[in-house]
Amino acid sequence: MRPILLQGHERSVTQIKYNREGDLLFSVAKDTVVNVWYSVNGERLGTYNGHTGAVWCVDVDWDTKNVLTGSADNSCRLWDCETGKQLALLKTSSAVRTCGFDFSGNIIMFSTDKQMGYQCFLNYFDLRDPQQIEDNQPYMTLPCSESKITSAVWGPLGEFVIAGHENGEINQFSAKSGEVLKTAKEHTKQINDMQSSVDLTMVISASKDNTAKLFDATSLDHIKTFKTERPVNSAAISPIMDHVVMGGGQEAMEVTTTSTRIGKFEARFFHAAFEDEFGRIKGHFGPINCVAFHPDGKSYSSGGEDGYTRIHYFDPHYFEFEFEG
Repeated sequence: MRPILLQGHERSVTQIKYNREGDLLFSVAKDTVVNVWYSVNGERLGTYNGHTGAVWCVDVDWDTKNVLTGSADNSCRLWDCETGKQLALLKTSSAVRTCGFDFSGNIIMFSTDKQMGYQCFLNYFDLRDPQQIEDNQPYMTLPCSESKITSAVWGPLGEFVIAGHENGEINQFSAKSGEVLKTAKEHTKQINDMQSSVDLTMVISASKDNTAKLFDATSLDHIKTFKTERPVNSAAISPIMDHVVMGGGQEAMEVTTTSTRIGKFEARFFHAAFEDEFGRIKGHFGPINCVAFHPDGKSYSSGGEDGYTRIHYFDPHYFEFEFEG
């Protein structure tokens, strides 16, 4: 089956996210647009308009009621998923790099970049308290002075946030006390992406050091390493199989000097237990910036530097993929 090509962005895609049922796919890019698509046929359902800078992150809550986006226009915005109405605007001092709803959908976290003289902060808001939103005053702000957060996900039960840093460190920040619960330093370079497994027991980190690593979400014990010969921009864990999909490529500025074949812009499949690569799917005309599995495990999406989002269907029980083009 041919992949479904989603053409809704003029600049490179920064993040893609399925909702829990998997019927909707959200994509954000460096062109200020937040798109939502029907994942079954690639039809665009609508856009969330309001950001004035590159949008770095997107998340959707458990029951697909609200959407959260963070942007380089120094704001994090909350949207009504169905109507596209902006529900809240949280202004920051620097660009919002990562954002996410906890499991209940009541508490949001987002991190800001270290730039323009401001340091990196991790902010927690409780959406049940309208005063926090009105006053733009999070119930907790954690400074990250050593190294900025580049990607973060909520841990199980919404007790802590697992954050990957520019220096390759992974930290657990408590959502109650704000203290650092656990630290892991397995990567040698910047962490580009963090994603959790469907049951939130594991997280996978993708790094510039050419590896993706699997960790236990609670203990931060390092479980597996998946090695490639190029920087890994994103990695996702299959919800039904022991599979991991990874996307990457060289730095954007080096792409122009190489052909697409040498650039190796395929999505790569690894076995989660044996750490072996067993499949590749070509497609993008530039590095893959983000990958995500459909919650049913029978398809995955990838967003690229070329501005396209591709939905690939395959049979996860067979290693021969239906389409290689």
